[in-house]
Amino acid sequence: MFHLKDKDLAKKIVDDVKKKNLTLRFMHVCGTHQDTLVKNGLDILFKECGIEIRQGPGCPVCVTTPKEIEKILLLARKNKIIATFGDMINVPGEKESLRDLKEEGHDIRMVYSIEDAIKIAEENRDKDVVFMAIGFETTAPTTASVIITDPPPNFSILSCHRLIPPALKAIAEMGELKIDGFIEPGHVSTIIGLMPYEFISEKYKIPQVIAGFEPIDLLMGVWMLVRQIEKGEAIVENEYTRVVKREGNLKALSAINEVFRMEDSKWRGFPVILNSGMKLKKRFEEHDAEKRFEDELQEINEKEFSEPEGCRCGEVLRGLITSEECPLFGKACVPSKPVGPCMVSIEGSCNIEYRYKGKS
Repeated sequence: MFHLKDKDLAKKIVDDVKKKNLTLRFMHVCGTHQDTLVKNGLDILFKECGIEIRQGPGCPVCVTTPKEIEKILLLARKNKIIATFGDMINVPGEKESLRDLKEEGHDIRMVYSIEDAIKIAEENRDKDVVFMAIGFETTAPTTASVIITDPPPNFSILSCHRLIPPALKAIAEMGELKIDGFIEPGHVSTIIGLMPYEFISEKYKIPQVIAGFEPIDLLMGVWMLVRQIEKGEAIVENEYTRVVKREGNLKALSAINEVFRMEDSKWRGFPVILNSGMKLKKRFEEHDAEKRFEDELQEINEKEFSEPEGCRCGEVLRGLITSEECPLFGKACVPSKPVGPCMVSIEGSCNIEYRYKGKS
């Protein structure tokens, strides 16, 4: 909802953009942005202004690959205590989910932070505890800070952390969809600042705006992109100045750089994206579940896992289709019985569309 003080500004922005008779397509990479768009009916409002906004790969749960899901499932079957965020428990694997394993008696714990997982490890010194570490640059510093402080010897992580700028580069280079501008995520940008995005505008001539999460933030972000396009510019602008600084959070970035090495990584729906994954550096390998349980994971390391039959999450994450264009949406695939992760996660486009459908 708009605050009263924002209503006049919102009306001025909408009136100004409508006058321009635009036909533009923007992409954002943030589940919270998608929630704000759909919850407040901004997606419809922008379409009336000639602007379509697609959600890209901005949902950490959604971009986690089927193979990573199978790895954590296998470790659960090998009698490790698995700690992870709530959404991950419900993501379907090839045959079952972590919730299914929990119901079968395996020790699966839902946590709200990595510190919760550390507490579980301290209370269960005789058992291996594996934390499934997901998320982008926003959550990676908390993982890094725990690893730096010498966690219990029975604690390890399955690192599924990823970096946003390489994914933007992949989208620009794949050329599947014409993108007239990127709305960049406020949370990630709080950590990394403006500079990591600049090569996108410089090399691919795509305007970018970092935006906050209130409806007025997204309206301002869209208006700033429109203004760049009118001027023939392609730069990185910061609408979210109350939080995001050009240099980012130097302390958080230092922790990431100390703990993680970057490596080529697959994302759900994407080919391998260069330097987009974060794995623990060699000196922290005792807490790297993939290294620690290498022999136990061997049986699936050489296997490939496909998307669930009929699931088009990959195309949704690349912005090629909307959630409603998937034939399973709202029929075979609903939050209570999801086929793919985009319907599981509260940051997933399908889940958001389903929750607010008809309300906007």
